[in-house]
Amino acid sequence: MSEDTLREDTLRMRPVASTSGEAGASTPRGAAAPPKQAGQRDAFFDNAKYLAIVLVAIGHAWEPLRDGSRAVSALYMVVYAFHMPAFIVISGYFSRSSDASPGRVRRLVTGLAVPYVVFETAYTLYTRWTDQEPDRPVSLLDPLYLTWFLAALFVWRLTTPVWRRVRWPLPVALVIAMLATLSPTVGNDLDLQRTLQFLPYFVLGLRLKPEHFRLVRRRSARVLAVPVFAAAVVVAYWAVPRMTGAWFYHRDSAEELAAPAWYGPVMTLVTFGCSLVLVACFLAWVPGRRAWFTVLGAGTLYGYLLHGFVAQGSKFWGWYEPAWVHQPVGAVVVTVVAAVLVTALCTPPVRRLFRPVMEPEMAWAFRRDAHERARERNAVPEGSGSAVRG
Repeated sequence: MSEDTLREDTLRMRPVASTSGEAGASTPRGAAAPPKQAGQRDAFFDNAKYLAIVLVAIGHAWEPLRDGSRAVSALYMVVYAFHMPAFIVISGYFSRSSDASPGRVRRLVTGLAVPYVVFETAYTLYTRWTDQEPDRPVSLLDPLYLTWFLAALFVWRLTTPVWRRVRWPLPVALVIAMLATLSPTVGNDLDLQRTLQFLPYFVLGLRLKPEHFRLVRRRSARVLAVPVFAAAVVVAYWAVPRMTGAWFYHRDSAEELAAPAWYGPVMTLVTFGCSLVLVACFLAWVPGRRAWFTVLGAGTLYGYLLHGFVAQGSKFWGWYEPAWVHQPVGAVVVTVVAAVLVTALCTPPVRRLFRPVMEPEMAWAFRRDAHERARERNAVPEGSGSAVRG
């Protein structure tokens, strides 16, 4: 999810060859885009993150509409099958260089640990009011609502050097996820069940290369994505009364879902396959050129964490009580409102307002390494007579 699927090193996004150039370019479709300069963000990934966060907000807005609407439930299941996997795959892709260097450790703390503490506390205090539970304790070990992703991403990035050294990282990650579904004792501490079950998507992202993304952005992939998504909706509509979509949440063991133990490993593989196909279809339709929403891709962490306050409050304020909201026109209105809201929360003014708690500098908390001191010394003009203290 500095912001990745929420927060990442994406402030230093590596150039990825695209099938289309930047806005205003005349790169022919199918040709390689002009190489990007160092430090330049890739519009494709910013677009993907923005569109994914819009789907996250829409999914949360649809949740109260599922009862009594098989169609909404089917769409909800399809969206949940790929929106977080897409975020996590992209997070893994941009975590490939994660290591124990001072700069990376500092970003782990300021970009994930600090926002986690701030928003875990804020959501607890807020939901004491909205859920009418005044005694709900603040627990930094039990992620509340959306904060699980920050805790999971912290763990995944911390273990990245291990996954870079393992001979078969993805099969190992899949085995870990499968075993997690067998253990209902994997409790709420840091939402470890979800962290382990989503782990394969992050590890897959670590293994991906630019050419893999070029594959799904071909014209043939875009054409194929349409019938695949249509088939997914049809299958989900059929499955709604026959199975639970909670398998795609990856937060419960097989026992907790009232299923035989062997269902867990099997469903881990099935959902992984389904989710990857839908992630590929989603990415196939993400534009590679700069668009009006490209700049918002840098603010997905803000949209992710802030929209939850409105989603939680909407039920308390009775926004879903009118009968018309549960009609087709109501579902459309709810969808549009959710998309507009999360878009507004990703804008630069909102990011500037909340940056002190989302991306604190905290220079006072870290010692400068030799690299930083050397940079500062080199920045002092010769003959100035001044020196930068180390």
